[in-house]
Amino acid sequence: MSSSPEFWTVTDTVKRVASGEISAVRAVNTLISRITNLDRELGAYLSTDETGALRDAAEVDRRRKENIPLGPLAGVPIALKDNLVTRGIPTTAGSKILQGWVPPFDATVVEKLRAAGAVILGKANLDEFGMGSSTERSAYKKTRNPWDTSRVPGGSSGGSAAAVAAGLAAASLGTDTGGSIRQPAAFCGVVGLKPTYGRVSRWGVIAFASSLDQVGPLTRTVKDAALVLQVIAGHDLRDSTSLDAPVPAFADAATGDVKGMKIGLPKEYFEGAIDADIRAALDRTIAALKDKGALFDDVSLPHTKLALPAYYLVAPAEASSNLARYDGIRYGKRAEGTDLLDVYRKSRGAGFGPEVKRRIMLGTYALRSGYYEAYYKKAQQIRALIKRDFDEVFAKVDVVLTPTTPTVAFRFNAKATPLDMYLGDIFTLACNLAGLPGMSVPCGISSDGLPIGAQLLGKPLDEVTVIRAGSAIEAAVGLGERRPAGIGGI
Repeated sequence: MSSSPEFWTVTDTVKRVASGEISAVRAVNTLISRITNLDRELGAYLSTDETGALRDAAEVDRRRKENIPLGPLAGVPIALKDNLVTRGIPTTAGSKILQGWVPPFDATVVEKLRAAGAVILGKANLDEFGMGSSTERSAYKKTRNPWDTSRVPGGSSGGSAAAVAAGLAAASLGTDTGGSIRQPAAFCGVVGLKPTYGRVSRWGVIAFASSLDQVGPLTRTVKDAALVLQVIAGHDLRDSTSLDAPVPAFADAATGDVKGMKIGLPKEYFEGAIDADIRAALDRTIAALKDKGALFDDVSLPHTKLALPAYYLVAPAEASSNLARYDGIRYGKRAEGTDLLDVYRKSRGAGFGPEVKRRIMLGTYALRSGYYEAYYKKAQQIRALIKRDFDEVFAKVDVVLTPTTPTVAFRFNAKATPLDMYLGDIFTLACNLAGLPGMSVPCGISSDGLPIGAQLLGKPLDEVTVIRAGSAIEAAVGLGERRPAGIGGI
């Protein structure tokens, strides 16, 4: 293992800091220097907090020297997606309408990270308000894929995924509304874990679609994702959608033992236009899991084809409601106008980008009187059918295995229309509509040197089984020590 901290896992960083092998200050300084040298090209961060990070790292070192018990993430440098409210650090959701806003408080997940001893390096780039699949829709800049800088890192948590893949953070947090953790994880060759809806508090998360959004980790290993999840999970009275459920020892589940595990292969996810390299990587993954004693069963999720239209009615409708607050009066940058309506028009017109406007208009239309029954209500009925499909499948199997994406990371500007972009999320949307836990684990490299991800979907609140299966994939067909070489210095 390298003596330099850029590519250490969360687990190794915690051990080395706790043992005194390296100071937290040195570990953080190493990553700050790397960010300074590389991020101008990569664009993973929207802002960094060098002063705050070094202060918090010094506090970890003080506690260790004074034999004060350290938290489970002590000294671990972490990036936060810039829709997670963070005290004292600009939080913009990738939008001009929140440019310059510095929150006076932390989101629950940020509070928990700080209490566990994690060191916040800064805020990662994202598609504006989480609306996108490539991080091309950020109002500030685009993030590049560390494996090939002519390609996108995925989205909307593209900055979070790229930071981990490029050695600019040991771990990161993203949010997943329709695949926004898992898809960029697949594109960047890292692990992305979307927990069960309600497993992690959304208090202090800038909302996109409230019934779909969920916070989760992006890391280098499955065990790292489990460790971070263990810290951020748990009931929160401030979030009415937070589940009052026990938090298992997730990290203990990363055993790689899948003997006797029943894994479903839904035919709907293996039909149609999937890259040949991805299909081959999934075939190798299935064969490797069979060798480890897993049992496979062909299953059907017949309403999968309706997940895309249902999602793009439910999510924009909720976005229309959530983003109504950004009017230049209550929230958001204000543009002066001749009257109140003119203030609204100019503030929102200049503050929101084209994709956000598109989704607000679509959502507002779906909620209008006379259209609600035909569109939004129908979409919610389809959502119930998708959930029922999963319930029936999970009566037979423990976990479902699918590709994470139909293609590897695509080039910038390759998606000519919004629909082309939306189709890239076809394998990840149903998980959010059904509120399930999902994980993307690297399972190979394409013929042109790009990462491929395998997706695991589990029963509600059964992240343990997903983690166990994910660690088996990682051990059998993961990327190992292979790292991206798309930017200088990696």
